[in-house]
Amino acid sequence: MSLTNATTFECPYCMTINDLEVDEVYDIDQTQIVDCQICCQPIVVTVTQNDGEIYVHADVENE
Repeated sequence: MSLTNATTFECPYCMTINDLEVDEVYDIDQTQIVDCQICCQPIVVTVTQNDGEIYVHADVENE
Protein backbone atom coordinates (compact mmCIF):
# COMPACT_ATOMS: atom_id res chain seq x y z
CA MET A 1 0.00 0.00 0.00
CA SER A 2 1.41 3.34 -1.02
CA LEU A 3 0.95 6.42 1.12
CA THR A 4 1.85 8.74 -1.75
CA ASN A 5 -0.32 10.03 -4.56
CA ALA A 6 1.02 11.09 -7.92
CA THR A 7 -0.24 14.52 -8.89
CA THR A 8 0.75 17.30 -11.27
CA PHE A 9 1.07 21.06 -11.22
CA GLU A 10 1.92 23.75 -13.76
CA CYS A 11 5.21 25.63 -13.48
CA PRO A 12 4.44 29.35 -13.02
CA TYR A 13 7.56 30.24 -15.05
CA CYS A 14 7.47 28.03 -18.16
CA MET A 15 3.91 26.61 -17.86
CA THR A 16 5.17 23.03 -18.17
CA ILE A 17 3.31 20.30 -16.30
CA ASN A 18 5.45 18.85 -13.48
CA ASP A 19 4.95 15.62 -11.54
CA LEU A 20 4.82 15.57 -7.74
CA GLU A 21 4.49 12.70 -5.27
CA VAL A 22 2.33 13.80 -2.32
CA ASP A 23 2.51 11.95 1.00
CA GLU A 24 -1.01 12.04 2.47
CA VAL A 25 0.36 11.84 6.02
CA TYR A 26 3.16 14.41 5.99
CA ASP A 27 2.65 16.73 2.99
CA ILE A 28 -0.91 18.01 3.58
CA ASP A 29 -0.98 21.68 4.67
CA GLN A 30 2.76 21.98 4.03
CA THR A 31 4.71 24.36 1.82
CA GLN A 32 7.94 23.37 0.13
CA ILE A 33 10.22 24.66 -2.59
CA VAL A 34 10.78 22.41 -5.57
CA ASP A 35 12.62 23.05 -8.82
CA CYS A 36 10.79 22.86 -12.13
CA GLN A 37 11.69 19.63 -13.92
CA ILE A 38 12.20 21.56 -17.18
CA CYS A 39 13.39 25.15 -16.52
CA CYS A 40 14.86 24.48 -13.02
CA GLN A 41 13.32 27.63 -11.50
CA PRO A 42 12.37 27.40 -7.80
CA ILE A 43 8.62 26.96 -7.23
CA VAL A 44 6.78 27.38 -3.93
CA VAL A 45 4.39 24.42 -3.74
CA THR A 46 1.59 24.29 -1.15
CA VAL A 47 -0.36 21.05 -0.74
CA THR A 48 -3.86 21.13 0.76
CA GLN A 49 -6.72 18.69 1.07
CA ASN A 50 -10.46 19.39 0.95
CA ASP A 51 -13.15 16.70 1.09
CA GLY A 52 -10.56 14.01 0.31
CA GLU A 53 -9.24 15.81 -2.77
CA ILE A 54 -5.58 16.87 -2.85
CA TYR A 55 -4.83 20.32 -4.28
CA VAL A 56 -1.41 21.67 -5.25
CA HIS A 57 -0.87 25.42 -5.54
CA ALA A 58 2.33 26.48 -7.31
CA ASP A 59 3.69 30.02 -7.16
CA VAL A 60 6.94 31.83 -7.96
CA GLU A 61 9.50 32.08 -5.19
CA ASN A 62 9.91 35.59 -3.76
CA GLU A 63 13.53 36.27 -3.02
